[in-house]
Amino acid sequence: MAVNAQDDNDLLKIALRILAPLAIVLITYNPTDYCFYTWFTDAMAAGELGGIHFLALVVLLICWSILVVATWKSLDIYGVVLVCALLGAVIWVLIDWGLLNTDSTNAVAWIVLVCGAIILAVGLSWALIWRRITGQYAVDEIED
Repeated sequence: MAVNAQDDNDLLKIALRILAPLAIVLITYNPTDYCFYTWFTDAMAAGELGGIHFLALVVLLICWSILVVATWKSLDIYGVVLVCALLGAVIWVLIDWGLLNTDSTNAVAWIVLVCGAIILAVGLSWALIWRRITGQYAVDEIED
């Protein structure tokens, strides 16, 4: 089976569509002290909120809006529920097999964050995945 440039290009697109949501999710919040949430709340508690904090907030809101709208338009409620169910089943199996440890709240937080990023990544990549599976292009219908 020959691999052509289009296959490599699709794989790169999917990889970027996985990494971008993961980056946005983890930049927004993660259990470490290196995230927007901690930075913003620490500045607010110290009374040192500045323009850079609100610029970062607006940029994150724009990124989140793009991700959520694209995922919703691509998957709709049915698709989001199915992806959540699949992730829940996979996590359950990994816990049963002892591959995931859920003894700490940090571990559960990381699992939830990664799952959220995966849901967004599937939403962003669904048109590419659908085209590869079926050969059909997804097009938005224009209503008159």
